[in-house]
Amino acid sequence: MLKASYKPYKFIFNFPGGTSRGILTDKLSYFIKVWDNIQPDIIGLGEVSLLPNLSPESPEQVENQLNEFIKNPESFYKQTDLSKYPAIKFGIETAIFDLKTGGKQILYPSDFTKGESGIQINGLVWMGDKDLMLKRFIEKVEQGFTCIKLKIGAINFENELDLLKHIREAFSAKEIEIRVDANGAFTPYNALKKLDSLSKFNIHSIEQPIKQGQWSEMAILCKQTPLPIALDEELIGITDINTRTELLNTIKPQYIILKPSLIGGLKETKIWSKLATERNIGWWITSALEGNIGLNAIAQWTFLNGSKIPQGLGTGQVFTNNTKSQLITRGEYLWHLK
Repeated sequence: MLKASYKPYKFIFNFPGGTSRGILTDKLSYFIKVWDNIQPDIIGLGEVSLLPNLSPESPEQVENQLNEFIKNPESFYKQTDLSKYPAIKFGIETAIFDLKTGGKQILYPSDFTKGESGIQINGLVWMGDKDLMLKRFIEKVEQGFTCIKLKIGAINFENELDLLKHIREAFSAKEIEIRVDANGAFTPYNALKKLDSLSKFNIHSIEQPIKQGQWSEMAILCKQTPLPIALDEELIGITDINTRTELLNTIKPQYIILKPSLIGGLKETKIWSKLATERNIGWWITSALEGNIGLNAIAQWTFLNGSKIPQGLGTGQVFTNNTKSQLITRGEYLWHLK
């Protein structure tokens, strides 16, 4: 008989993580354990990772659902509709799959899990003042990253443009690919003008320039934009195949960004990626600040199923108290040690 338990865990950031939605100093996850009482020493691990003001579920909802889950794990997993609780769905899905594959946190064996191949990832520069962001950008270059993402939208936009000007004076587009993430900070009224200004700096793409839920406005932006747009928060809460299809057909984005903890797990990630590929929409995987347990599952899946461009999987080092892991970052590649 399947058994389960869970416990909350608060991750502490190495530094304040600035976004246009506010500054993060800590974040909450729940670690799930599942086992069969016939072989209790084989344990599957999963992580329910919550992002403040972004994850659809609250801590109270997570605990309510997990309390039901541990009463009868197998029945809950097979019969409960968790479409409104994507982080819970991801955590339970990966915990049970880990158990089925031996409880060694090797969910998807590959050259990645053998330590023979890595996954190219982008560097990430959190928000701060212009000088701090420039310093962090240069640090990422020195670490070996050739694709770097900057979070924008919280400081003065002219300062952000000046920052990009300084960066492009030092590093050409051939040397460093720049992605920016606005987290919905622009408005439909000013977005196109801001995209025009950003396009002068050979930007690879911008994530979620305006807030999600404005399909017609976003469709116009994607049609008129001078630089590629990637949907991110826009995908959260879109759970049925017909609505997903309608969203992609209506907005016609250049890219979508897939975060398993925010869209319902790895099976749902596969569905989204298939819909995008069928429409010639590019995509990549990004972690939603999972700790090493969740990140490990995502990285293994990404190596086998992901697109061949830099992925957003470099967040494992942002916490002071992350769990032990076989994941390690060397230069711009994420590796899994044997």
